[in-house]
Amino acid sequence: MFKKIALGLGALILLFIVVVAFQPSEYRVSRTAILPAPPMEVFNRVNDFHQWDSWSPWAKLDPAVKNTFTGAASGTGAVFAWTGNSEVGEGRMTLTESRPGELVRIKLEFIKPFASVCDTDFTFKPEGQGTAVTWTMSGKNDFLGKAFCLFMNMDKTIGGDFERGFANLRTAVQAAPKP
Repeated sequence: MFKKIALGLGALILLFIVVVAFQPSEYRVSRTAILPAPPMEVFNRVNDFHQWDSWSPWAKLDPAVKNTFTGAASGTGAVFAWTGNSEVGEGRMTLTESRPGELVRIKLEFIKPFASVCDTDFTFKPEGQGTAVTWTMSGKNDFLGKAFCLFMNMDKTIGGDFERGFANLRTAVQAAPKP
């Protein structure tokens, strides 16, 4: 009897390993929103990590989070690091490319609760009286990442955060004083 249970359990574990191994090794989550402001106004809020507190969907999850800003004040070379509760974890963002009014590219490194690295891009394009902003996160999944994605839909989870971020960013640009 014990032998049959052990063989059954072993078969289930092997099946799980095979299913995980065949999951995609890369992921990509992307959302686009039209914001009621010129490209440079929206770009400036994303290009400066000091301004993320006004719109980031994760900024208010831990009132006691410890934020650190190093490197350039904004643009290429700016670094933002945080250490917080279990909802925000610990990580670092490094702005690796900045093209005014067009692109912000960030290397995003999560340290806790689990280590991973991904690329995050923001693109800005004029759209009528506003700006079409596309926010994309992409990266590679190791075995644990593939297993995680079996139970969590990255597109729904992260995409929902992007949508909240866009709503906050819309509010921030509408509240900004107009010249």
